[in-house]
Amino acid sequence: MQNSTQAANAWRILFLLFLANLFNFFDRTIPAIIIEPIRMEWHLSDFQLGIIGTAFTLVYAIAGLPLGRMADTGSRSKLMGWGLAVWSGLTAVNGMVGSFWSFLVVRMGIGIGEASYAPAANSLIGDLFPAHRRARAMGIFMLGLPLGLLLAFFTIGAMVKAFDSWRAPFFIAAVPGLILAVFMFFIKEPNRGAAESVQVSQERVDRPIRRVLAVPTFLWLVMAGLCFNFATYACNSFLVPMLQRYFLMPLQEAAVATGVIVGVTGLVGLTLGGWVADKIHQRVANGRLLFAAISLIISTLCTAWALHSGRIEIGVFVAVFSLGWLFAYNFYTCVYTAIQDVVEPRLRATAMALFFAGLYLLGGGLGPVVVGALSDHFAHTAMLAAGAEQMTEAFKAVGLHDAMYLIPVALFFTMVFLFLAARCFVRDAKRMKEGLIAVVEPDGVAATA
Repeated sequence: MQNSTQAANAWRILFLLFLANLFNFFDRTIPAIIIEPIRMEWHLSDFQLGIIGTAFTLVYAIAGLPLGRMADTGSRSKLMGWGLAVWSGLTAVNGMVGSFWSFLVVRMGIGIGEASYAPAANSLIGDLFPAHRRARAMGIFMLGLPLGLLLAFFTIGAMVKAFDSWRAPFFIAAVPGLILAVFMFFIKEPNRGAAESVQVSQERVDRPIRRVLAVPTFLWLVMAGLCFNFATYACNSFLVPMLQRYFLMPLQEAAVATGVIVGVTGLVGLTLGGWVADKIHQRVANGRLLFAAISLIISTLCTAWALHSGRIEIGVFVAVFSLGWLFAYNFYTCVYTAIQDVVEPRLRATAMALFFAGLYLLGGGLGPVVVGALSDHFAHTAMLAAGAEQMTEAFKAVGLHDAMYLIPVALFFTMVFLFLAARCFVRDAKRMKEGLIAVVEPDGVAATA
């Protein structure tokens, strides 16, 4: 009875974490959808548009390190509750600003609020679900990503049209986040390592960052995540304007098409992918990472073909690019779970904070600004090649499309690093389990080796 009650409570908490994750990605996606109205109003270059995404992710990564340590040593529910309240409140403020620089500063503040969430939530999931169920639990949690994107891409264009203002979505998005923040404070947290097969010490760990960085699998996964986030943030930041410019689609239709590519695919990829990953893990020790690597091969080929085909029928472009993104989603259920398998429970929030720091500082942080700068360069090159003296939207369309080739390139390197991580996963997972073997002391109290 106690086990069934605990299981039911775990699923209820997971649902709450999923909802917060959904609004996390909904809120951070808004600028990518209203990027063209902002560009027109403030006369911005693609490089400046890229800075909006880069500034957010850099702050997100840096703030995540101390917040990750706080999640390992303090109350995860309070940390998530206050973080959700901060980023939701600042989202509303984002709709009030009157200049590019004020918009940028507020986005950086939102980055601090959102940085409090992922490490704490991932750590909590690791303590709520045993190893053989974590990929499915992580898949459900990460459904917040595609559903948040899907909800954003399917509704924000309509909000802008209905209110005739790109500012309206910011005000609307803040409300559910503030309400959900209240519920976060009432989460009853399990002990660290509660879902492990052996008892885990609750004592603090000396030199936690060094201990995490000493795990080879973790380092390869950071490199894989760096490349993967470069691709995903470049895609999320510029796919809508690329469809508007290159395929001449209106904002609302371009947003919906992007929602299909990055949102609908995730519903299938994370639910089915998490189930497949768990099944493979039961048969092959490093099966999850091999499954992720093979998935990234397919993702690389599909996205490269869709871009290389030029101005093909938009339905064909969306279908092929979507197939690539469907397989790319296997990265989340496989890699996030693999980190839980090689890092001990007391260090998991710290590990996730370090993981996100690598992802966002050098991946998500560079993706939008590098693609934006390359887009401006290619547009200028196209203008010179045509012998024109003035930049036009046609040249900007070609420039942005060609810069998007960096997406399949980054996905290819993600695949390479996943294969390297798979090679040392079994050894590192065994070492982590050996470190948790309970030793019964003379007084009968269990401790960890």
